[in-house]
Amino acid sequence: MSTDTKTIDQFLAENPDVDVSKAWERCWGILSDIKARIATRFPELAPEPNCADRNYYTSPNGEFEGSMQAWSGQGCDWLVNSWLGNRKASILDMNATAFLGQETDVPHFIMVFGTIPKLFFYFDFTPRRNLMVDTDYLDRYYGTINEEYLALRGDPAFQWSVSHGTYMRALTNPSTQSLMGDLTDDNIDTLESYAYRMLEHWLGWLDAAAPVPQEQRRELRDYDFKVRELGYARDPMNKLAEQVFGADQVETMLNIRMGSEQMQRRQQED
Repeated sequence: MSTDTKTIDQFLAENPDVDVSKAWERCWGILSDIKARIATRFPELAPEPNCADRNYYTSPNGEFEGSMQAWSGQGCDWLVNSWLGNRKASILDMNATAFLGQETDVPHFIMVFGTIPKLFFYFDFTPRRNLMVDTDYLDRYYGTINEEYLALRGDPAFQWSVSHGTYMRALTNPSTQSLMGDLTDDNIDTLESYAYRMLEHWLGWLDAAAPVPQEQRRELRDYDFKVRELGYARDPMNKLAEQVFGADQVETMLNIRMGSEQMQRRQQED
């Protein structure tokens, strides 16, 4: 099988016991700092109550450990900083994610570092308009980063990683980077620089964004919530978590991770 279509299980089977603790320290530090910078842009964010006991948790067998923290508030529906994996056994999934409120239609911000134990990087400005027909939106948010996107996409240190999930591939857009490379400081340096440049673009877009008309916000909210729900629910990585936590527990974890309670609260406000 070509490397770009190998499954996570296949990568892990080849190198199941690599200590990735140093990579966790580095990548988790980057993600946590990016989350903090995003949080300063939304001063009314408050911690989600159902994450209060999940600052650190482990699977029943002690094989996996992780953290799940989320915030919501004016302007940002769902800000997440989480990680899950085994720092002594090759596998990590770490992320910083910001799903915006409907005051603007600026794309959402998605960033993932992982180890399998090769270095994995996913980055995405999830669109909130139909890019196939809304070319003004396409040019404003994706045309402006095109050269930077192509420079990283063409870096020979990285190769494309194809998701086996059809929905995850449906989420692919002109900003999506889904890359693998050797687990080295140089490669982390490259991805760190790219991530911070994208963050600066995104914060600038927020500052310059025109408000979404009030009468359009409910429709945009419903669209945002559906994309958010499906992106978590249909992630093929869930099968790996089920092997460790069990299907019932993973369903509970997914509801927390996607913010089901927060979405219900928002819908009840109308």
